[in-house]
Amino acid sequence: MLRVKNAVPKQRLYVYTWVVALTMFILVARFFQLQIYQATEYKTKADSNRIKAVKINAPRGLILDRNGNILVDNKPTYVLSCIPNEIKDKKKLFSSISDITGIDSILLKTNYKKYYRSRFSPTRLAKDLTFHQISLIEEHKLELQGLQITQFPERYYPTQISGTHFLGYVNEVNLNIYNSISQKEFYELGDIIGWHGIEKEYENILRGKRGVKYLEVDAYGREIGKVDEYETIYPIPGEDLTLTIDMNLQYLLESLMEEYRGIALVSNPLNGDIISYVSSPSHPPDLFTGAVTAETWNEILGNPDRPLVDRITTGQYPPGSTLKMVTALKLIEDKLIDPYWTTNCTGEYFFGDRTFGCWNEDGHGEINLKEAIAQSCNIYFYQVIQKLSLTAWSETCAEFGFGIATGIDLSNEKQGLNPTKDYMNERYGRWGWSKGSMLNMVIGQGDILVTPLQMLSYINTIATKGKSSRLHLVKNDIQPSQITPSFKSSTWNKIESYMHEVITGKKGTGKAADPRIPNVKIFGKTGTAENPHGEPHAWFIGYGKNNSNLISVVVLIENGGHGGETAAPIAKQVFKYIFQNDQAILTTHDKIG
Repeated sequence: MLRVKNAVPKQRLYVYTWVVALTMFILVARFFQLQIYQATEYKTKADSNRIKAVKINAPRGLILDRNGNILVDNKPTYVLSCIPNEIKDKKKLFSSISDITGIDSILLKTNYKKYYRSRFSPTRLAKDLTFHQISLIEEHKLELQGLQITQFPERYYPTQISGTHFLGYVNEVNLNIYNSISQKEFYELGDIIGWHGIEKEYENILRGKRGVKYLEVDAYGREIGKVDEYETIYPIPGEDLTLTIDMNLQYLLESLMEEYRGIALVSNPLNGDIISYVSSPSHPPDLFTGAVTAETWNEILGNPDRPLVDRITTGQYPPGSTLKMVTALKLIEDKLIDPYWTTNCTGEYFFGDRTFGCWNEDGHGEINLKEAIAQSCNIYFYQVIQKLSLTAWSETCAEFGFGIATGIDLSNEKQGLNPTKDYMNERYGRWGWSKGSMLNMVIGQGDILVTPLQMLSYINTIATKGKSSRLHLVKNDIQPSQITPSFKSSTWNKIESYMHEVITGKKGTGKAADPRIPNVKIFGKTGTAENPHGEPHAWFIGYGKNNSNLISVVVLIENGGHGGETAAPIAKQVFKYIFQNDQAILTTHDKIG
């Protein structure tokens, strides 16, 4: 048998050996890369298919009144979302959801576009799901892949009060809102954010910090259970907020103001607490939560009385005769007038070629400063204002806060208008106005405009003889004082006695504000402010004293006529309620010194 020598060239053997060695090295290196070097990356990708991260929304802090009553609470609502990357056919999915739950497919499509952010982020499709709808979706889970249902804390208003103009409301974070906010790290599309009022002003306190839980899912996206290796991060609720508002008094004033357009404010002048805040008309507090029907929403939008407008912060009105104390204080302080000097009011006053009238066409007869304030005589003030320059008068107005925002803890506060000499020159020209313009301004007409908040700050300054604190709605142990005028005690006391005569004098215009309660003294001023859009506005500003307690009230009725007839009786109800029925409101560490 022929034997053949089986010999392999040495060179070829080396080549084979190197190929095998190189192949093994590549396999080992690749194994090292996948199993060790990139293990975390690929484990994350694998976990993303196996594990679903579900955010847990944090409830917002509660808003309470001064006595701990809950004004704004949270209630759970259910939200249907989808993961865009897990949807193969959106049109078919939306149609299926609509057929199963009855939710309009157009709404689903609209919400998808509105809340879409990325392929892997949950996108809201519908809100306020019923338990029946949730059950139907769970039954058809295999057909409706890519969906998830989460619980969402929505604002809820458990009391009878409205309070919408100071409580404010929250808004859903859509794409436009998300792009406009600075602290994007705290929000995702579909979250809620304080958008008006207290909800907006104290957003950083009220909002909580969301949590997250990790669930294991199968190939169909069905939840199997909790993932043990990932710890649930529980949400941190927002902090509760206690207001200075008294819920019962708020309800009373809202009821009293229900038939009017206007405002009513009650405060403690010593510490700046606002105890009641009513802008009328108002609207349902749940208007912006989606709980109000489209018919109601359209009715509110079309209401000529503008219930969405907060008249307290944004309304600017002529103050009428309520402003006369500014002039009186300045004249007495600078000794430019003898309070006992009298003039004869005939109902008319002639200045240059113009005739200025008094509200009492028959005239008040012989009258001094005390009687002029008590009976709100215009003729008296037409004469004494000529002792002041416009600059001196407007500077005194500024010391009382007119033309300046009060700094209350609400946004969008208007500043009103305090007409200075520069303002008058700019508007009318240097020779376009004269001393006669001041005859209108001294009685709160003409160019001067005030906000109800400024009027509250004004009466608080008088009530405390220049020691009032800044107005606020949220309780705080330390309240900053505000810049106020400095007059002699004798000057303040004279004005206070004149304001008491407004209430108790035989011809006082504010008699209807007196609740006639033993040991309670009421001081006030009425005003009838002409306006070019209809009947005059009716004002009452005043305060009540009981031992060491102090309560101030401002009432404005738009087109209400005379302040003593329309606004003063509402103030009377407030004084009566507080001093006779609710001593708890008077319980405060801030007392008259």
